[in-house]
Order: sequence, then structure tokens, then C-alpha cells
Amino acid sequence: MKPGIAIAALIAVGLLGACEQRAPDEEVERVGSTDEFQARVGTPIDLETHPGQALFSANCLSCHDGAVPKAPAVVWLEMLEPDVILSAMSDGIMQQQAAHLSEEEQLHIAEYLSRIELDDYQPPAPPARCEDSGLAMDAPPPAPVGWGHDNSRYVPASIGGIRVNDFGNLRLKWAFAYPGAIRARSQPAVGWNTVFVGSQTGKVYAFDLDSGCAEWTYRAGAEVRTAIVADAENERLYFGDILGRVYAINALTGEEIWRVSVDDHPNATITGTPTLGGGLLAVPVSSLEVTSAADPNYSCCTFRGAVVALDPATGQRQWKTHTVLAEPRVQGETSAGAQILGPSGAPVWNSPTYDAARNRFYFGSGENYSSPADRNSDALFAVDARTGRKLWQVQFTANDAWNVGCMMGNENCPEEEGPDLDIAASPLLVPIGDGREMIVVGSKSGMVFGVDPEAGEIAWRRRLGHGGTQGGVHFGMSNQGGTVYVPITDLADTHDGRVYDASIRGSGIHAINAATGHVLWRNRAEDNCDGEQFCDPGISAAVTAVPGAVIAGHLDGWLRAYDRRNGRVVWSYNTRQPVETITGATGRGGSMSGPGPAVYNGHIIVNSGYGLYFHMPGNVLLVFEKQ
Repeated sequence: MKPGIAIAALIAVGLLGACEQRAPDEEVERVGSTDEFQARVGTPIDLETHPGQALFSANCLSCHDGAVPKAPAVVWLEMLEPDVILSAMSDGIMQQQAAHLSEEEQLHIAEYLSRIELDDYQPPAPPARCEDSGLAMDAPPPAPVGWGHDNSRYVPASIGGIRVNDFGNLRLKWAFAYPGAIRARSQPAVGWNTVFVGSQTGKVYAFDLDSGCAEWTYRAGAEVRTAIVADAENERLYFGDILGRVYAINALTGEEIWRVSVDDHPNATITGTPTLGGGLLAVPVSSLEVTSAADPNYSCCTFRGAVVALDPATGQRQWKTHTVLAEPRVQGETSAGAQILGPSGAPVWNSPTYDAARNRFYFGSGENYSSPADRNSDALFAVDARTGRKLWQVQFTANDAWNVGCMMGNENCPEEEGPDLDIAASPLLVPIGDGREMIVVGSKSGMVFGVDPEAGEIAWRRRLGHGGTQGGVHFGMSNQGGTVYVPITDLADTHDGRVYDASIRGSGIHAINAATGHVLWRNRAEDNCDGEQFCDPGISAAVTAVPGAVIAGHLDGWLRAYDRRNGRVVWSYNTRQPVETITGATGRGGSMSGPGPAVYNGHIIVNSGYGLYFHMPGNVLLVFEKQ
């Protein structure tokens, strides 16, 4: 909001930021339309005379006019509902950053972005409540597949009811437009004929699978980006929010059982999904501090990545293991007087993988945030599930320290200057025959590795793309019978100032042998964007396998199913087309990143929309049914 403020939260909530002051009387260019997703009911404001114009220009615009490459464009902010913008400043993710603004000034900014007065604002219609209360307990319960349970992301026909030959018989059953949202990042859990899913506004919904009516809703304190993890035996749901809190709620009623904060760092967040295993709930802890360094006055950095093990019944902490063991200390000072603190970083933003036979958790880390780079960044860790003790670790990219200060060209950029090649996707523990297993690890470098789980040593490596800050493997691979499906992003412009070899651009889906890394087939995604801004053909979202096929959501908004034998597309659907939703509002998807499809009892359920990091916003939950 002013020089010196951390920009971490602006990227998370897509709201405000500050890099430098702009004169209040400078003209603010208005782009886009608030009608992009749904019409708002309220009295329009005069954009030229409204006091929010000067407030937004002075406090916010300098980051959202292109100065900060990761900051959402103004047009995306205008798509947010005004109450969402206001609550973010008053008691949400932007509370600390907006503290110097009065309540009236915060109100003016919210009105200016939404273009209406809040006095007579009418929020979008909520989903209709189900007339018959109660979940269908005679329907199949949530199965232990997907994030939170089994990171292979393979759904057998006995659970999902979908095979490769069924894609020609799919139809859209119903859709829901998330109010006040420009992204949809929470992967649904499905069971008892109910879809459980979180949202950008912090609401968690329980939708009836057949009609889309709401059995109940629960309001978390902030955006829910993780998948919903269903514990069928105990009838509980687990998830994390963007402020680093973990929740357990009653799956049947939506009533809160417990909530806990897992890290005391002010920029801690939870992106990866908590994992049930060994009687524990293992929670990955990441951070938004990497963006705070865009401010040259910020002393970078103090966050250290971690995994925290909680008792699922009570939320009580059992152990916490940091990726970076040493606490940060002063390494120097910038010319602006900011301290250089390190080592730091190595966040964990993937869902830990539980190894029941060895009673271990495996997880990957991201880059260091500041110098010195250490051996804990871009690494795979194995820890004892009973104690959290590190058993071994293996690093894939050495000397990787990076933060957004590198994009801004300020002195907070570490001397290593990247290249920012996180281990972002969950590691896969894959049986490869003769009682042996291989851990398959994907990196933003565009490389995929096979690691021996016993020795913690690299067995093979395979390059599938050129990688980069926004390249390589992002949110999730899947395994089907020893074949690993690897989605590759590889944007044409990775927005990191580096030039990559276009001949090895791997945007699309690749199938490899888990035992050897041998490439079985590739399907490089066709570029249908025709030069459209924020449109890319690559695959950043996690993929989901079913018998004979793998389903992938693309950054261009297309959802596609590929034949497991040869990679041929057997079905596709454009999620960006407008759809009438269960509330009567028109919704549409956008880029697909983060979650992958959920599959249950003849249905495919998927979110579309990712208004962050040069990708296209969207706000829909789509439910397809096999005919």
C-alpha cells in the first residue's frame, strides 16, 4: 500500500500492492469489464470523480500496471466482488498491508474497483439449499485416492466409474460460478453423493452431486487453495487456507471441529494439500515471503519451509521438520539499509507422499529465498513418520536462491539470482516390479528424476522440457501401472528474463516408464491461442488418470483426455465457454492450474480459472456425467 509494504499478499489475493508511489492526479486507465463473469446489482459510481480513483492510483496501481510481473492485472481485480475486496483489507489477507488506510478509504477502493456503491450492493445469489437435509450415506463414501491420500492420482473404475471408452458419452450435468472469484484452486473431494470444495472467498461448499443444491456451507477465515481431504471413517474433512491455518470440519454438517495455525511466520501459507498417513495429518508449509523482496526496503528473508504433523482428531502438533535447519542470520546489508538474512526459503508447496511400508513421508522443496543457497533447496526429503527425523535428502539443482527482487532488479535479489527451479509436484512412489519401487520426481527445470527410496540416490534422469520460473512440471503427475504421465508447462515467455531453447519446449503431456525414465510417447499441445494475451497451451494443473486414459486441464482453458496407449486426444471440452449455472448466473472458466479433475461414480468434477501469474481468470466448477 506504500513503500516498504510486503507484496506477498497481493499475489495471493489478487488485490493490492505497492512498489512506488504514483501521483494521485495521474490518469488511471480502466480496462476490461465487470460483466466478464456476472452483472452486479448496485448504483454505479462516477469513475472520474470517485475518491477511490486517487487512492487506488497512489497505493495500488504501480504494481498492477505491469511493474510487478506477478501482480494481477487491473481487469482481474475488477472481477472481484466488492465485499470480497473490502473483507480482504479489513480482516483478511490484506489486513496488515491496509492498516494505514481508514475504513472509509478501504471502502472507496472497493467501490472504485467494483464500480458501484456498497450502500445498496446486492451480493450474488448463493446456491439453493437442498430441501432434503443430510448427505446420501447409502451412496459410495469418499475413497482414499488423490491428494491427501494417494498421490498417484489414479482412480480405478470401481471408484470412478470412468474408463477410456466413456469419454464420448460425457455431458455437462451442472455448473457453479464461485461468487467474487477470479480463480478456482481447491480440488474437490467426492463421496456420499456430495461434492466438497473450497473457494477463493474462503467458503467451503457441500453440493449434492445430482442437483447442485447445497447441503451446507462453511466459511473459513481466508482463501482455501488446497484440496479437500475426506476422512470417510471419521466423517471429517481437512484443508488449509492461505494464512497458514489447517481446519477439520464435520463432513455431514459443516460444523468446525478444530482449526490451528501451523507456523508463526507472518507470510506462511498452505498451498499443498495435507496428507493422511501413519495416523497423522502431514501439512506442507510454504510462504508468500518470496514476493516481499520486491520492496527494496524489505529485509529478506526469514521464512523456512516445513512439514508439520498434526493429530487428525485434535489438531495437536506431533512434530515439525524444517527443510532449512539453520535459523537465518544477518549476512550483510543492502544500500537501502535492508538486512540480508539467510539461509531461508525452501518452501514445501506439494502434498507429502506417505510410504506405508517404510512409514515415511516424502516431499519436495523450492528455492532458497536469499543467499547463501544451501543443499536444502530444490530437494527431495524422506522423513520418519513417527518422529519427523530426516532420513535422507537429495538435491536436484544446486545454488538456487531467488526471489521477486530479481524481477524488480533490486538488491534483494540473491547473488545466485535463481534459476528458481522448485520441486513443485508431489513425488510419486511407483511399484516397478520384483518388489521394487521408484520415487518419480518432477521439477520446474523440465527434468524428471527416478530416486531409489532405500538409498535416496538418483537412479535416472530425463529432460522433457526447457523449464524455467514458469516452466517444467508444476502441480502434479499421475501414475497408471508403472506409466507416469508428466504435464509440462513451458510457457513461450517464462517471465524470468531468460532465453530457452525452443527446440526442447515440452508444453503438453508426456508418458514415461517409471523404472527407467524411458519416454513412451509425447503429445505436445497445439497452440490454439492465436496470440491471445495470457493464453498458453501448456499444462500446469495436476493430471488425473483413469483406466486407459489421463485427463489434463490446460492453461488455454481446454480440458482434454488422452489415450494411455499413444497419447491421442479422445475427448476435449472448452471450459472458457459461458455456461448457465445453478444460481442462474453465467460463469466461465479460464486457465487451469493447481487442482486436477476428481472422478467419482461416473462423474468428472473439475475447477477452471487461475487469475494469477499471467494466466486467464475464471470462476466455475463443472460437473460432467457419463450417459
